Amino acid sequence: MSTHDAGALGRVLMVVPTYNECDNVEWIVRRVRVANPDVDVLVVDDGSPDGTGELADALAAADPHVTVLHRTEKAGLGAAYLHGFRVALDRGYDVVGEMDADGSHQPEQLPALLDALRDADLVIGSRWVPGGRVVNWPLSRKLLSVGGNLYARLLLGIPLRDVTAGYRVFRRTTLESIDLASVESAGYIFQTDLAFRTLRAGLRVVEVPIEFVERVRGESKMTRDVATESLRRITAWGLRERGRQVRDVFSRARRGRR
Repeated sequence: MSTHDAGALGRVLMVVPTYNECDNVEWIVRRVRVANPDVDVLVVDDGSPDGTGELADALAAADPHVTVLHRTEKAGLGAAYLHGFRVALDRGYDVVGEMDADGSHQPEQLPALLDALRDADLVIGSRWVPGGRVVNWPLSRKLLSVGGNLYARLLLGIPLRDVTAGYRVFRRTTLESIDLASVESAGYIFQTDLAFRTLRAGLRVVEVPIEFVERVRGESKMTRDVATESLRRITAWGLRERGRQVRDVFSRARRGRR
């Protein structure tokens, strides 16, 4: 990301949540800073017992573009991001982004997301649009992700191919428009929630292709319980959305008969 490009968008902060990522946090933060020297990083650590927070503190002490937010408990990905977003907005950042700490989201691809934000309110790094790809996933997991995204797209009535993706950048005006205070989703469903809210607010969401690389160090935080929560919440939101659409149709019909 050149200095000129960064200036066009304003101040950019990438929020990187961590829990037991001592094998990855230094590696990923340094990659962000090398590939995007004008971008700041906020590490949000959920009280990792493996020393991740201390490693992040050392990075922050050596680089003024890196800061650390220490949380006292593991409360879920969504809660960590919401806390980080509030800090980012309080600090006056113009663009706020998300990325995983495990290297699945490659910092070298961040300029493509930021370039697309020139004409969008939210940009999602997508695995499932033309040009996107996933590395080191078995076919079963690819089918699960594609199927889950198709289910969400059809049930919620949204055009996105990768609504569950976690590599994304928001304009601050977008975050200010979607009522973050009312967001209750704590797990990975948080990603679907915010994309859905952005579209419902009439804002423009753009997907750009990325290469997603499965982590090679540390343990994945995705569990069966997390997947079940996502499915349950998407179903509830979809039924509520369909109910709203039916009510709107009947309301317009009644007005038309008057």
